[in-house]
Order: sequence, then C-alpha cells, then structure tokens
Amino acid sequence: VFNKALEEFKQGLTPNPDVLCNRIIKFEEFTNYAFRLGAKKVATGHYARIENGKEKCSLLKGLDKNKDQSYFLHAINPSIMSSILFPIGEITKQDVREYANKKGLPNHDKPDSTGICFIGERPFKDFLKSFLPPKPGLIISDKEEELGIHEGLMYYTTGQRKDLGIGGPGKPWYVADKHTATNQLVVVQGRNHPMLWKESVYVEDLHWLDPDIKDDLENQQTLNCFAKNRYRQKDSKCEIRIIPGGLEVDFDEPQWAITHGQYIVFYLGDKCLGGGKMMPR
Repeated sequence: VFNKALEEFKQGLTPNPDVLCNRIIKFEEFTNYAFRLGAKKVATGHYARIENGKEKCSLLKGLDKNKDQSYFLHAINPSIMSSILFPIGEITKQDVREYANKKGLPNHDKPDSTGICFIGERPFKDFLKSFLPPKPGLIISDKEEELGIHEGLMYYTTGQRKDLGIGGPGKPWYVADKHTATNQLVVVQGRNHPMLWKESVYVEDLHWLDPDIKDDLENQQTLNCFAKNRYRQKDSKCEIRIIPGGLEVDFDEPQWAITHGQYIVFYLGDKCLGGGKMMPR
C-alpha cells in the first residue's frame, strides 16, 4: 500500500491509500488471518452498513451521514461482505461517544483522527520529502506567465491554495493542473476560475461491488446514478458511460478541483455500487 502510494505521488497523482488499506490489509490480509484462527465474522468500527440479501450482500452508507465511510470501502471484495459486521453503522458518532462515556472509557472525548494513517501528525510535505526528494520546476499561470519555483509536483494537489510561495495583487492562487512532461505547476487566481471546474472525468481501475450493475452497464453502455469524487462530498448526479479503457463520467453540475489519483465512488440512494480512480487522459 505504502509503496504504491509513493509510486503514484512520483507520477504527479494524489493517491488515496486508505482505499487500498481497507481492501488489502483490513479486508483481505487481516480477515483471512482471522478466519484461519477460526473466526466466523469480523467486526470493525467503520461507519457503514451491510445489507444481507438472499443471494448477495450490499454495502450501504452509514446512518451518520457526516461520518459515513462507505467511500473508503468501495473497493473491498464483495465475496467477503457476508462475513463482515459494522456494529456502529446504524448509530451516530455522538451515540458512540455517549456510550463510551457511560462505560467509563477514557477515549470517549478523543478528537477524531484525520489524515493518512502512516504519516501520523507530521507535516505531509516533510514526510514525503523523506522518500521523494525535491524536483524543482516552474510555477506558471494559465496565461503561461512564470510566477515562481515549486519544490516538486508530488508535493502539490489540485485545488491547493496554501504553501505555493506566490502572492501579489488580486485573488488567491490555486493549483489547477500539473504538467508532468515539463515539470510545471499550473496555477490560477480565484476559487471560481473555470480551470478548477470540470463537467466530466475519465475513470479507470474500476471495482464493482454488485456484478449486476456491471452487467447492466455493459449491456446498456450508460448508467444514471450519483457520485462522490472525494470523501464527505455531497452526492452529485451523473451519467457514466463505457469507453475504451474505462469510464467517462458526465456530471449534471460542474465539479470543483477534480483530483487525478483520487477515487470516485458511485451510489444509488444509500447503496454503494463501486468506483474507480480518476485519471488524466
């Protein structure tokens, strides 16, 4: 998981290791180990739900929509879902804290964890520099004006505003694109600059939790559903279409700061259908 994340950072992408950690570590290596020890079920503290049907199981959003973690679970092996329990998926984070407090648990008021687990509390850029040394290049505007020097494309992400090292009059600068071939970081002024808003995105490395959805899509070539292109984002209505190598996702409304390397996850109501990785053409 860690090495794959580093490789994607090196390519100028912004990976999401949590998705792979869930798929490979928690719901493959760990669960298989538990089953070898004789366990029949594995329970975790994810805010999500499993609906057990007669022929198949479905992954549903957690009841607490502010903490729903189905986004990070969309790539797990569907064959394992019948053996998974999510005890807190039917309650809210506040319910969990109150229960823990009543039981005298010292972590009942512990702040929520954020960020990537293997980085900890260290600044992200400093951590990445330990493994990927700086590779300076030009910072240019959308008009190809040279504005400064960046430390390495892997240290920046689409929509980033802070730590760019450029100022001047007018609106704040945001990262809009990365030109990996020329090692140039493209920035624009203002959060509502057109380059920061996209009406469609290309998706590959697809993973479907429901084989029927995959079959329907292959037969009909299109599917209308909802999508999240980042965690805790409001569901966005979209149409997905099969194209060579992956999918084309067309949004009903433009989306801000689409980030290559991140995952887009598809839903019908509370049901998580699966997802894939947003990539440049």
